[in-house]
Amino acid sequence: MNTSSIAPKTLRLFGTAPDSIVDGPGLRYAIFVQGCSHGCPGCHNTDSWPALGGTEASLESILEDIHSNGLIHDVTLSGGEPFEQPEACAALAQQLKAEGYGLWAYTGYLWEDLQRKAETHPAIATLLDSLDVLVDGPFVESKKSLGLQWKGSANQRVIDVPQTKEQGAVVLWHAPSFVPDKPPAW
Repeated sequence: MNTSSIAPKTLRLFGTAPDSIVDGPGLRYAIFVQGCSHGCPGCHNTDSWPALGGTEASLESILEDIHSNGLIHDVTLSGGEPFEQPEACAALAQQLKAEGYGLWAYTGYLWEDLQRKAETHPAIATLLDSLDVLVDGPFVESKKSLGLQWKGSANQRVIDVPQTKEQGAVVLWHAPSFVPDKPPAW
């Protein structure tokens, strides 16, 4: 689905991390959008909550910044709440996906709720279609653990979006295992 006709040309940002290693596997460009209505107690980005805070950046300038780093092959949308700026996030994600970037997003919404919203909101559907992985669910302080990989609290799920869509039920993402082969000369 093409969102270019409805997408704004700007995104309200809380900030970016052009070399993140904590917002998904590998070296990634993390985009923290401004605005979040979830208000999760214990959130580490409470300054990102006000929808009118942060700064406005053009999608073009964000893309230029991502392109300028030749080491980055993956991008994460976080927040704030990316699904509260779905048109801009969908346009950005769609462009990055077309260029071959891997895409993750963090959301306080549940996958099932986003699927229902996507039925009537094309930008949400487009954003979901562009993702490789979605980390869903609100941060729950009582379920926080520093030992969890790629999520902050045990209730959150790290969802393999293409597999979930193919199976018609949530499929959790697992990091690919890589074991190098021993060269024959050894």
